[in-house]
Amino acid sequence: MKYGIGRYLMMAVCGMLSVGCSAGEVSETNLEKLSSIPIIYSPKYKISVFGMEKFHPFDIGKYDKIYHALKKDGYVTDQSVIEPAEVTREHMLLIHSKDYLESLKKTKHVARYLEAPQLRVIPDRLLDAKIVSRFRKATGGTIEAARRALKAKSKMAINLGGGFHHAKPHCGEGFCIIADVPIAIRVLQKERLIQRALIIDTDIHQGNGTIVSLKNDPSTYTFSMHEKDIYPVPKEQGDEDVELAAGVTDAVYLTLLKSKLDQLLIKSKPDIVFHVAGCDALDGDPLASGKMTAEGIEKRDAMIVSVCKKYGVPYVMTLSGGYSKGAWEAQYKSIRALIKGEM
Repeated sequence: MKYGIGRYLMMAVCGMLSVGCSAGEVSETNLEKLSSIPIIYSPKYKISVFGMEKFHPFDIGKYDKIYHALKKDGYVTDQSVIEPAEVTREHMLLIHSKDYLESLKKTKHVARYLEAPQLRVIPDRLLDAKIVSRFRKATGGTIEAARRALKAKSKMAINLGGGFHHAKPHCGEGFCIIADVPIAIRVLQKERLIQRALIIDTDIHQGNGTIVSLKNDPSTYTFSMHEKDIYPVPKEQGDEDVELAAGVTDAVYLTLLKSKLDQLLIKSKPDIVFHVAGCDALDGDPLASGKMTAEGIEKRDAMIVSVCKKYGVPYVMTLSGGYSKGAWEAQYKSIRALIKGEM
């Protein structure tokens, strides 16, 4: 996930868009299709900045569309989706500094972190309600998904949001202002639910914020497959970084990923895996140069889930970036395939 000034408003949907749906009747057939994988989601993920988010050329409705499609096809209902609590200040302080959290109360700072100076028009008094609280809600979703994955029969959970992998302890960037995955790891460790965690980041942009947040931590392991010559520049040094040339195809990507996964699980010995499952490697994404297909994204995600199941490790998906016209459908199809695989 990386965005120019005009593109940053698009990233208000990076784990933040949702839809407020009225409760509806579902058929008996659809009830039989309900996901056994916990799906975490809330209408309060949605960011709306006085309509400004509509004035960009990209598909800002990606997460709305995924939720609508899952509901329409009977995989979720308003009642089956789990709404998370917001992350608490105490939990944010497990990663972020007090000074940084205080800075999130001022529009001038948040606009700078988001590299979107047009957001300065938002009064400070509306900033929390319009933007910051939405990130807290989606971060709560990642924490809730992790707790559910540890308990679920499927050993899986999906947050229809999150993956804010550019947020750092003392600053935000890339329209990521709260480091949801590092916070979730620290919360689980504090609650003694896990000792070790593995982050598999397949967003096409390196998760530099995640790496910085967990630097020199032997209890975590960061793995990132990302395009070499795009944001962030320079890259951070994670535990394991795989740099991809521009134009990566399904065949190249999947062969390389397959060669890494077994050893990754063996050497990191995780109690849980967080997958930052951005799909901006898709052909046509305006912020990268990948040439992958929707089928390749589906195979990628299935491959990661399969290796987690092989080693009995709970799996958490966060959706992160991906803003080509077909991004929402690619992620929907992947999630649908994971749900159907558990039936």
